Amino acid sequence: MNKISHYFRDSYKELVEKVTWPDWEQLQQSTMIVLAATLITTALIYVMDLVAHGGLSFVYKLF
Repeated sequence: MNKISHYFRDSYKELVEKVTWPDWEQLQQSTMIVLAATLITTALIYVMDLVAHGGLSFVYKLF
């Protein structure tokens, strides 16, 4: 039981004293980067899906 309480005490101390939290501007910038990356990835997957669908439709029409 002592190890568990020691773990939580150390975790709290690390969270309060050692972690540096981003300010509002850094948080907004990071959010925009993640949003842009998500949109780009979504668009790429959509295009790959369209290409795969078109290719498979073409192959199925041959047989």
